[in-house]
Amino acid sequence: MKAPDLNFKPRGIYVGGKWETPAEDKSFVSINPSNMEKIADVPFATEADVDRTVKAAKVAFKEWPRVPIKERARCLVQLAERIEKYADELALMDAVDSGNAIAGMRGDMTWTADSLRFFAGMITEIKGETFSQGPRHLNFTRRQPYGVVVKINPFNHPFRFCAEKAAAPLAAGNCVVIKGSEQAPLSSLKLGELCDGIFPPGVVNIVTGDAKTGSALVRHPDVHRIGLVGSVATGKAIAREAADGLKRCSFELGGKNPIIIFPDADPKKAATAALKGMNMNRQGQSCSSTSRVFVHESLHKSVTEELVKQAEALPIGAPWLKENDVGPIVSQRQHDRIMSYIDSAKSEGAKLLTGGGKPPDKSLHKGLFIAPTVFDDVKMTMKIAREEIFGPVMSVITWRDYEDMLEKANCLEYGLTAAIVTNNLAEAMETAERVEAGYVWINSNGRYLGAPYGGWKQSGIGEEECFDEMLSYTQIKNINMRW
Repeated sequence: MKAPDLNFKPRGIYVGGKWETPAEDKSFVSINPSNMEKIADVPFATEADVDRTVKAAKVAFKEWPRVPIKERARCLVQLAERIEKYADELALMDAVDSGNAIAGMRGDMTWTADSLRFFAGMITEIKGETFSQGPRHLNFTRRQPYGVVVKINPFNHPFRFCAEKAAAPLAAGNCVVIKGSEQAPLSSLKLGELCDGIFPPGVVNIVTGDAKTGSALVRHPDVHRIGLVGSVATGKAIAREAADGLKRCSFELGGKNPIIIFPDADPKKAATAALKGMNMNRQGQSCSSTSRVFVHESLHKSVTEELVKQAEALPIGAPWLKENDVGPIVSQRQHDRIMSYIDSAKSEGAKLLTGGGKPPDKSLHKGLFIAPTVFDDVKMTMKIAREEIFGPVMSVITWRDYEDMLEKANCLEYGLTAAIVTNNLAEAMETAERVEAGYVWINSNGRYLGAPYGGWKQSGIGEEECFDEMLSYTQIKNINMRW
């Protein structure tokens, strides 16, 4: 299938307000996963490039915290306005580069602009405290920025995470170095173009590369604060590298999230909630996806039938066409990884109800498409029930005993999200209280700006999308004065 021309050629890495060619003039190729054709050559930042980028941010930090907070807020709002102006172009770029459905990517642009405005509006709430110790004495605190903040982002929200996750540290007075995903890097570089003329040179910097680039950023001695959205394995690797410098880290990591369907639920609505919770517009490539479907035995037949019906009705195809809900997997490596989980499920005795490979439309077979997949008769001993697949694969687990079900829901290392479907308020609140997850939905979906989002256990450290996120990019200084 022929993809639309993005009319975008990377100009280099964005360093100190300028576009620079990598020191070794290295590059890598960005591939369109819908047809496996080359989109563009992308600059590869080496350790030398990382060093000059961090140094540019460090120089900019001498002045950025001194910029009046109203001016910092104005910069964030101006960037939000530019994102809205180019929203359609950015959404198309992400759809082609990542394979995610364009409707979802268009929603990403709206969320990003709203996030920038949210943190712009919260800047004045960065406050300290005062303590009374007696006459002629004052003890008070101030919140001050860390300096150079590194943000490392994944492929499932390519532009949104690069821009949105920079908002809180920028509002707090830090300078940022952003590393976009190597699987879908183009829109991260486009962000550099949008920042031109808004922020002082060096306040926002953008590099592209692979894990070596990210490692060089984490290890750099002038980086004091790190934020990651990624896998548990990546979070652990970054934590180890950051440990030598005792660097402050916040992580939003993986999930193997349960959706728990009680016997009083409407089967059709329950199946809809389970499928929506899988984020099929990103092919299930989402850490919040509710991939473990705990269905009470009394609803098993009706829910699974409805789940298969709805999954097979999802339109699959070119992600840049608005009528399609499901696009291709982001890369060959990720595609093969997902297929290995599907193969393991079959070999371990799970029952394949639908999907499990390429969709019926042969015109899609050149791309990395995997049809939405539903397995039944899944046991908690199986790999697909225990490990994060990060793909369009759902595991139906039947339950009878509440305590046994809750133990299975909580038995993994993950604790990011959970969903509950029931009309019984007592059951809903009891389960929400006892399920081990940082974010719980009850008969709902979606997230709300300003509400904290973060994981328990190995699904993360810290909260995002809220006021506390902005505070986490400040450090407290206590000043004890007598006169």
